Amino acid sequence: MAAGVGSRISKSIDRPKCTLEVGGVPLILKTVRMLRSEGIEVAVVLGYEQDFIRGVLEGEDVSVYVNPFFRVTNSMASLWFAKDFIDCGEDLMLANADVYWDEDILQTILDDDHGIMMLADRSRVDEGDYFFYVEDGYLRKYGKELKREERTSEYVGMAKIPKEHLPLFMEHLDTMVKDEKYGLWWENVLYEYLDTEKIFVKDISELFWAEIDYIDDYKRILEYASSKDIAWKTKRVI
Repeated sequence: MAAGVGSRISKSIDRPKCTLEVGGVPLILKTVRMLRSEGIEVAVVLGYEQDFIRGVLEGEDVSVYVNPFFRVTNSMASLWFAKDFIDCGEDLMLANADVYWDEDILQTILDDDHGIMMLADRSRVDEGDYFFYVEDGYLRKYGKELKREERTSEYVGMAKIPKEHLPLFMEHLDTMVKDEKYGLWWENVLYEYLDTEKIFVKDISELFWAEIDYIDDYKRILEYASSKDIAWKTKRVI
């Protein structure tokens, strides 16, 4: 999902935040190449500064969709515009393009077999953007304004939906868009499951990740990359 304006950081940078460079490689390009190296088909949904991001992704094996109403809708609408990409015969992974993550987290997602799964970090409950209350490994409550005593983790911005759940997921998506709920996030489609299906929450507090909302988030990524002496190289595409 790469359609949003990123209003909290947009005044501080001269490009979409998903194209900020780490080790000389734009973040979204690094993510696409990481996914393709595992043989995963990739689609991106664009909106704000779409021509700039298209330029960054030029030559990459990736499907591109556009949310032309990115200023007046949210990521649920972006997902709906890309619905033709979704194959109900394959598992689906969803991720926000402004999140830095690496191969360790990707492998954690691929190896998990709990069914519907979302990622969270239990080390971040005092400050953060969006919080979960998790009980016995499963999501019970969620929200930006979740009370401190109810927070057990911060949501990371990624989910995996097994193929057997996709028909109902797509039905929920269509229904919510028809009901004009396109001002919500794509994650809200998953929250529709809470009364009928369990959503497993995988803790990745021992792995590094960062969502770029502010300049300090970006600096944290650069410091991590520098400390690990990360060299960004294009992997062989399977």
